[in-house]
Amino acid sequence: MTSDELSSPRRLQRVRRTLSSAAVGSLHLLARHEEHASPTRTSSGSQTARSRSSSGSRSTEITSSSEDVSARTSSLPSMPEGEGSHGTERGDPFADPRLRLAGRPVEEAPSYHVFPRRQKWFVIAVIGAAGLFSGLSSNIYFPALDVIATDLQVSHQMVSLTITSYLAVQGVSPLIWGSISDALGRRPIYMASFAVYIVANIGLSLSPNFAVLLIFRGLQAAGSASTVSIGESTDARGHDNSCKRISVLIDVVTPGNGVIQDISPPAERGTFISFYQAIRNFSIAIGPVLGGVLANFLGFRSIFVFLLALSAAVTLVIVVFLPETMRAIAGNGSLRLRGVYKPLIRYLRKEPDYMEDPEGPVRRKEVTPMTFVEPLRLLGQKDILVNLVFGGVVYTVWSMVTSSTTDLFKVTFHLTELQIGLAFLPNGFGTIIGSAMAGKLMTRDYLSVEETYKASHGSDATEKFTGGSLPADFPIERARLKRLPWIVVVFVVATAAYGMSLNFVSLTSRRGWIAVPLALQFFVAATSNAVFSLNQTLITDLCPGKGAGATAVNNLVRCGMGAVGVALAEMLINSTGPGATFLGLALATVAVGPLAVAHWYWGQSWRASRTEAAERARTEKALGS
Repeated sequence: MTSDELSSPRRLQRVRRTLSSAAVGSLHLLARHEEHASPTRTSSGSQTARSRSSSGSRSTEITSSSEDVSARTSSLPSMPEGEGSHGTERGDPFADPRLRLAGRPVEEAPSYHVFPRRQKWFVIAVIGAAGLFSGLSSNIYFPALDVIATDLQVSHQMVSLTITSYLAVQGVSPLIWGSISDALGRRPIYMASFAVYIVANIGLSLSPNFAVLLIFRGLQAAGSASTVSIGESTDARGHDNSCKRISVLIDVVTPGNGVIQDISPPAERGTFISFYQAIRNFSIAIGPVLGGVLANFLGFRSIFVFLLALSAAVTLVIVVFLPETMRAIAGNGSLRLRGVYKPLIRYLRKEPDYMEDPEGPVRRKEVTPMTFVEPLRLLGQKDILVNLVFGGVVYTVWSMVTSSTTDLFKVTFHLTELQIGLAFLPNGFGTIIGSAMAGKLMTRDYLSVEETYKASHGSDATEKFTGGSLPADFPIERARLKRLPWIVVVFVVATAAYGMSLNFVSLTSRRGWIAVPLALQFFVAATSNAVFSLNQTLITDLCPGKGAGATAVNNLVRCGMGAVGVALAEMLINSTGPGATFLGLALATVAVGPLAVAHWYWGQSWRASRTEAAERARTEKALGS
């Protein structure tokens, strides 16, 4: 049989079915021998001795064994063609439903997680509530900037420094919280980080001067950032292991993904992450409205009193109800928890029958200084670096649009704090729609590229690619960046037009003109968040097995660049006007566009070079040891 014949998909399918039937028959034969253990061992030993005597006798025995297997498998019930390969995705013969050992069913593999679906949904709801605080803390604050400046008798530029400090701390914190969470577990870090967050809100609600506000605002970012880093160990895939991606949203890191990965197999994960992200998006949309209402009627400190009460309630729910989910500690949910890992409710209720003690001490990852430094090495990879820089510039422009809204709309349209809060709604809804749009487009584009790749390579159409098993020549860059050009064009045009819509008094004084910059804000938010989703997903694709590190570095670069941009926004607008400022930012986006073009054309070769270097390093390490 020629190699070309062997590569035929139809012939390969027949070979798989033959091997599957042979394996089933072999196990059936072993099951019958189980009743006569001693003779089986004797026969097995003599057969092994004969198989070592010579190559000729070995060939004879293999032939006779195959005939014996065929004879025994003929007594098994017949199976429709093709069914033998359906035990698993890869045609695992050991999952054959007909197989019985000595009259007993084969012992089923333990379930991925013992929680019933209702309990899983409760866990997702709890971590979703915890994940509210990163986006909510950031966006609820914007409508109050003018009130803060008046109350504390500082300039608007000084107040903008509190946004800068928030972004800077939020950029660094996930590197720390995520690493500690992977070592100590999810539950203790949730409780510790919320303790930090509660202390920060107490300080903010009592802040007598600007210095206290600035310090505790940074502490608030440190506490809320943990909700976007805890257990970040998944690649944010959707419904299965192939292509579905759930978009990564404003704060760059997908919060609670580690918990979702702990309790749900890939088939369930997409639904849970979609619901989880919807909760976070809701906080981004509703946050400014709440901030405007509170600042308008009760003063800016009431914002932090509200966050304090809400975070205390969520902390109580976590302490009482949320169990540890990290699989190194809780397994598939059936291992008995102790100490800080055990929720209070389990002390009051009878534990389920499936609970059991772990075998031996729990092994946790060791945290060393290199644990926090390791993700920074990704900055040395060309394809990853160009993505980080391009995404960071877009994030910075969007952050400058958002942070300057309060002052611009207050001066230009003479709005109250309540009206300013409502003015943030187009930005919030743009965030939701842009992220959802990018997720659907990525899924469609990936499926299209995957289908084309399999057809051109003669691959099995049912084969599923995972992040760690993408072929080296698979054009993942083309799949992710296919829609980027027109999204960036809309972003650039909307940003430039937004500045011009606020630049001329002859326009802004017209009745109803405020709808124009608000509509443009919607397009800026939608397209920028679509870019964030495409960008983050591609970075995760490029770093299989390093999703946490890649996400943390992405967070660091974006928030770092965004912090600098927010600090400069007020000064630029005051010196050059909104028209020139946002036109310049649009042109800055165009200036970094060649980075995305370079990745489109040379990204695959850069990725191949990195993979080859990693393989050489592993080989050298293996030889050295």
